[in-house]
Amino acid sequence: MEKILIIDDNNDICVLLEKFLTKQKYKTASAQRGEDGLLLLRKESYDLVICDFKLPDTDGLEMLRRIKVLSPNTAVIIITGYSDVRIAVQALKYGAFDYVTKPLLPDEILYTIKSALDKKGVSSTSAKASPAAVVEPEKPVVTKPARAGRNDLAPNGKRFIFGKSRAAEQLQKHIELIAPTNMSVIITGETGTGKEFVANAIHLSSKRAEKPFVAIDCGALSKELAGSELFGHVKGAFTGATSDKMGSFEYATGGTLFLDEIGNLSYENQIKLLRVLQERKIKRVGGNNDINVDVRILCATNEDLRDAVRQGRFREDIFHRLDEFRIDLPALRERRADIMMFAEHFLEVANRQLEKDVLGFDDEAKEKFKDYYWHGNLRELQNVVKRAVLLTQGDYITVDVLPHEIVSPTYISAEESAGFVVDAVRPGSPPIMQQPSQGGNLKSVSESAERAAILKVLEKTGYNKTKAAEVLNIDRKTLYNKLKAYDIHL
Repeated sequence: MEKILIIDDNNDICVLLEKFLTKQKYKTASAQRGEDGLLLLRKESYDLVICDFKLPDTDGLEMLRRIKVLSPNTAVIIITGYSDVRIAVQALKYGAFDYVTKPLLPDEILYTIKSALDKKGVSSTSAKASPAAVVEPEKPVVTKPARAGRNDLAPNGKRFIFGKSRAAEQLQKHIELIAPTNMSVIITGETGTGKEFVANAIHLSSKRAEKPFVAIDCGALSKELAGSELFGHVKGAFTGATSDKMGSFEYATGGTLFLDEIGNLSYENQIKLLRVLQERKIKRVGGNNDINVDVRILCATNEDLRDAVRQGRFREDIFHRLDEFRIDLPALRERRADIMMFAEHFLEVANRQLEKDVLGFDDEAKEKFKDYYWHGNLRELQNVVKRAVLLTQGDYITVDVLPHEIVSPTYISAEESAGFVVDAVRPGSPPIMQQPSQGGNLKSVSESAERAAILKVLEKTGYNKTKAAEVLNIDRKTLYNKLKAYDIHL
């Protein structure tokens, strides 16, 4: 039975929803305060949370953020007594599946719940043990490394696609080598390349496979929240700490803790992490007692942590403790032999989600897929395929239903190529490069080009940092770090 948690300060709504959903064969629980709901979520995994926007102790957006940090794979539906487009947009941006206004209609809420559970592909076993990143689309789950080109089924019925390229074969070999050990691993790669997939592959192929896999998005943790979420807290440690709380390290004891975007962890919490890595002990926020933990650390980043160390943003001692083994994931455009294999998989997923029966891609569409730059890698590919399946009326996906930037990408002219000048915001083109200065080394040329790219995009987006981060395909935190590193003041 899939488990649903209802958080609403109106007891009548909680009772009605619990009765209605129980009749629909769901297992339910309810809470009337945000902290009480989070406490239930820490004690037990839930496939779906239905959360009221206005609660006595917090609001829906803050709840959404904390739920996604605590349990990234849990789907969230926000409900409210009034309709506000701005709040709806924010809720979806923060990772809510949908936003529903009261009064709740039985057919509507049931359809939304089924859609949310179907999209997430959640099973009744454990949401915490399955891979998912905050605000990321559905991903195929890894079980055990397979021979190149073979698809393995995970316990919940999903598949992880290794691919057949040389890069895929090397990735498989690395996972087979590192999984049986307890070594820490840094997984690097652009956004959307599947870093959490690899973390799950390592965990599920390790001796810890039967223990928890806990994923934390460090980029979503505020300086104040990080200590509590990672190490837990004791009652009375700060305002709102109404009871003792276990942190992610305690939940993951015996298993694996995956720290996504580790470079965004605050300096203060880096120091706390170092102590855990050295002594394998934690201390809850506000507590005095040491707690022993047995956790394997896997972490991921889309930036060069060595540069972060040189710039003083990341502690060198932590970097060397985490960097026992490194797996670098290539961009999708660097493994073109795998593109259509992934596309076919995402086609199967989209058919199931949208209740359609599209058979495949025509030859012209396949060529467009192979030629495109794929800035967002697997995540972008999945979104494109899903949209194409939705729009396709016949048996095969054609170029008519593909986005304009894929059908008609703007390529670099010969003059631009000769001068190393590229417009950063044009779809289908690689990042900006500048004419290298005479006598400059490769690192200075690269940094100069990146700085110029950031300035160009900021100018074209009217210095809107959020939009600029989207165009550059990085998160806001990374953009702020780069602005500071390159001494760009706005």
